[in-house]
Amino acid sequence: MPALFFVLAFVLGSVIGSFLNVCIYRIPAGQSVVFPASRCPGCLAPIRWYQNIPVVSYLLLRGRCAGCRSRISARYPLVEALTGLLFVLVLHRFGLQWAVIVFWIFAAALVVITFIDIDHQIIPDVISLPGIVVGFLCTFALFPQGWISSLLGILAGGGSLYVVAAGYEFFAKKEGMGGGDIKLLAMIGAFLGWKAILPVIFISSLLGSLVGVPLMLMKQADGKLAIPFGPFLAAGALIYLFWGRELIQWYLSLL
Repeated sequence: MPALFFVLAFVLGSVIGSFLNVCIYRIPAGQSVVFPASRCPGCLAPIRWYQNIPVVSYLLLRGRCAGCRSRISARYPLVEALTGLLFVLVLHRFGLQWAVIVFWIFAAALVVITFIDIDHQIIPDVISLPGIVVGFLCTFALFPQGWISSLLGILAGGGSLYVVAAGYEFFAKKEGMGGGDIKLLAMIGAFLGWKAILPVIFISSLLGSLVGVPLMLMKQADGKLAIPFGPFLAAGALIYLFWGRELIQWYLSLL
């Protein structure tokens, strides 16, 4: 595939990432993601189009508002670059086919969910619930696994975490996993099918342990530190999307 296609995918992804920044900031606050237009979080001055070029404008302005010169978080170009990279990986993985657009939407939704969960420890239903429907409907026309695999993925994804959450709450007498994680895994199952559920849970749990245990030791939290699980589920889903077959084959070769 010509390199130009990947360049265009990165540019498109970074532009979408600029919009995702708006979603990450406004959705938890219950604000419109359309109006008003982008503005400086410090002085609230509108951002001109030439000041809002993904990644580039941040570098040219040295991470500051063009008007009040207040510092702008480095997360903005990070989200833009991350989304661009994910768009490139999706295109590289699946080539030129309609399913690429669906997986771009899937990846973009996971980016928004990740950063909202990091900031607020919530996974908005406005993203996960429509995501379940979109993932399921797309299987009728685009995905090779078919609608049965998607439906089983929804049931297995949501059901497995529900059982874990209910069991933990029963024995520990407190909530250990929110409903947002349950709906998120159901959405992942809708897009990736039932075969993805166990690998995604395994990968996300492994990543959660690698990050969570050192954090608890550093903060001396004694197991009581609240760490959002949504970002790890999102990372597990993306790892499976890009390298799932290879990882499963590698694991089976060890046996």
